[in-house]
Amino acid sequence: MSPPVAPPGWSRWLVPPAALSVHLSIGQAYAWSVFKPPLESALGLSGTQSALPFQLGIVMLGLSAAFGGTLVERNGPRWAMTVALVCFSSGFLLSALGAAVEQYWLIVLGYGFVGGIGLGIGYISPVSTLIKWFPDRPGMATGIAIMGFGGGALIASPWSAQMLESFGGDSSGIALAFLVHGLTYAVFMLLGVLLVRVPRTEKPVGSGPSVLTGPQVSANQAIRTPQFWCLWIVLCMNVTAGIGILEKAAPMITDFFADTSTPVSVTAAAGFVALLSAANMAGRIGWSSTSDLIGRKNIYRVYLGVGALMYALIALFGDSSKPLFVLGALVILSFYGGGFATIPAYLKDLFGTYQVGAIHGRLLTAWSTAGVLGPLIVNWIADRQEEAGRHGASLYGMSFVIMIGLLVVGFVANELVRPVHPRHHIPAPREAAHVRRQQSESA
Repeated sequence: MSPPVAPPGWSRWLVPPAALSVHLSIGQAYAWSVFKPPLESALGLSGTQSALPFQLGIVMLGLSAAFGGTLVERNGPRWAMTVALVCFSSGFLLSALGAAVEQYWLIVLGYGFVGGIGLGIGYISPVSTLIKWFPDRPGMATGIAIMGFGGGALIASPWSAQMLESFGGDSSGIALAFLVHGLTYAVFMLLGVLLVRVPRTEKPVGSGPSVLTGPQVSANQAIRTPQFWCLWIVLCMNVTAGIGILEKAAPMITDFFADTSTPVSVTAAAGFVALLSAANMAGRIGWSSTSDLIGRKNIYRVYLGVGALMYALIALFGDSSKPLFVLGALVILSFYGGGFATIPAYLKDLFGTYQVGAIHGRLLTAWSTAGVLGPLIVNWIADRQEEAGRHGASLYGMSFVIMIGLLVVGFVANELVRPVHPRHHIPAPREAAHVRRQQSESA
């Protein structure tokens, strides 16, 4: 499938909505918890078992983005969005079959493995194209799209809950809900497939400087640079710190104030989770746009430095002040979302636009690592503290100290980032020939 070239007069502002249609769809992954209780009840699963599809999906997101990044660069955004559509929707259809016949392994295979491939390919599908259309504002452009992934759960959570209430929480009701998800998301993602375009020339009309201005580095060369691995550490530490709160948000706020005169109700805890999702989404566009003004290294200094300060304040005073706890958590989650949205622009600054999508895909293995590391730290320590007879905020003190340490490690790694050595740059003639070949194949 050839990348569709924009006709004369095509507005670059049509590309972010195309990206949003994909990211809002695959952002359903953050709403998986809605299906956990009915699956546990209908199929007799434990909490650990019901989390498997989500965990496998995040692992496959990182792996498919890493291994499929070069193919996305080579074949273009329409091919990538089509693959994402087929895999993500097929994952739901397989899950529907698994729920209907009460075979949980089919749900794990469908949602986790097949759907996870759709998550990874879909997540990176618009990144390179957006940066090429918006070289003057790459942080804002990628923030708009990646905002959709953070905000997808705001749509999917109430929608899924309503379907389960209407269809029933038994296996047949769950199967029908999965089926509706698969078909609806296929139609919605198709809008992005049909709408997306790549620039006709190296310099999109009205977009500022040439797309290929500055040093360019291939994906294979990028992973040989210390800059890539410094950013890998930066992303992994920032994501781990965010997931440390996000994955256990409702029980965490309940535990923190369980021994006070104003305990947190189940409804209030659910509202807290919704607030965190909103902060996650807002951070993706707000902080990434700010990075266009103050620079990528400076914005990551804020994410990591201020994030460590917020964790310290929650650990020291969070159980005595609900506003402080909520505000600190919201700031950390906004940094979590902002980190995802800013990293493609940071990569573009260091490695150019030549294969930035493929480089981004390989960097997302840091997300897979953090997706396992963050919940493991918080849950394992909380379990050990509970076994030792502790309760309330003391369940999380040690894990918060670890999160502060990880953010400091990320802060140091960010400080070590320097411009890429010229020996890793692609010679200009080879780069130009590559671009001309891509354009001739697209015409």
